[in-house]
Amino acid sequence: MNEAAKDQTVLVTGITGYIGLHCAAQLIEAGYRVRGTVRDKSRETEVRKALGGGGDLDEKLDIVEANLTQDAGWHDAAQGCTYVLHVASPLSLDESGDENDLIIPARDGTVRVLKAAADTGVHRVVVTSSMAAISADGTPHRADKIYDESDWSNPDAGISAYEKSKTLAERAAWAFVEQLPPANPLTLACVNPCLVLGPVLGSHEGLSVEVVSRLMRRDVPALPDISFTVVDVRDVAAAHVTAMTHPDAAGQRFCCVGEAVGLIDIAQILHANYAGHGYRIPTTRLPDWLVRVAAPFSGMAKQAARRLGATRRISNAHIRSVLGWHPRPLEDTLIATADSLIEHGVV
Repeated sequence: MNEAAKDQTVLVTGITGYIGLHCAAQLIEAGYRVRGTVRDKSRETEVRKALGGGGDLDEKLDIVEANLTQDAGWHDAAQGCTYVLHVASPLSLDESGDENDLIIPARDGTVRVLKAAADTGVHRVVVTSSMAAISADGTPHRADKIYDESDWSNPDAGISAYEKSKTLAERAAWAFVEQLPPANPLTLACVNPCLVLGPVLGSHEGLSVEVVSRLMRRDVPALPDISFTVVDVRDVAAAHVTAMTHPDAAGQRFCCVGEAVGLIDIAQILHANYAGHGYRIPTTRLPDWLVRVAAPFSGMAKQAARRLGATRRISNAHIRSVLGWHPRPLEDTLIATADSLIEHGVV
């Protein structure tokens, strides 16, 4: 346990979320007090249950209400905190609605959190950004391009509403910190994960974990030829906790990415481990033309059509070098994901 942590409180926004719960669990394990924000206080019981309940949790965890779309609550939430992990952000693959339903809460909510942190003397905010803010540039996959922290997604290149929201929110975060007076102690770091998998801590699965749960439930008989760069949620949380205090993390972005893998490869790993337990995981490839035909009628098919073919290559050299971070093996992540979904009755 970090002795200094005993006297420090960390605000975790969006603590009910997939990454937020894992961040809270690691912070409490390290000895910090955690104050988590929820949109509805009625979810406090759910959070405490997901984190194990009882014991030190009663003393180490406080739950408060705050909404990204409103000013109320954020100053009080940040008051007395040394650090903030701003994890909360809207997430949806449905592109049928107004893109501003994602963009405005993500961008303006991030500024609200940073303003509260700056006004209350917080030392560092770690923002959960995304690879969606780095590698979504509207161009076809290029075998010779390796993305890193110097790259930015182009919000004017016809990218998805989610990709645009993460790009504009992170841009707003850096712009806010840059205009702070020199005397303000606040520093910023951004963690940019790719597809996040790994164990769920409650019965509510994160949207990213649907990649695994849909395969386990055999929601589709065949799979598009798409690839992902995968990272374990436990490694994402560890990156947040390290970036929170590491002196060299201030002013830095971190591509929090692990192994690149095809969806069919993911399915084959799951099939090898769970077919014997009655799970009929699809491993057949869906023709590209059929994915493109379905794209106008389905948000998920539209996302898949954009990703057909090669994987975007991403470097994790920076996060390894600065934070001493290392991702765990892909198969460990997939098995932990599936086991937790089975344990919580999701599949």
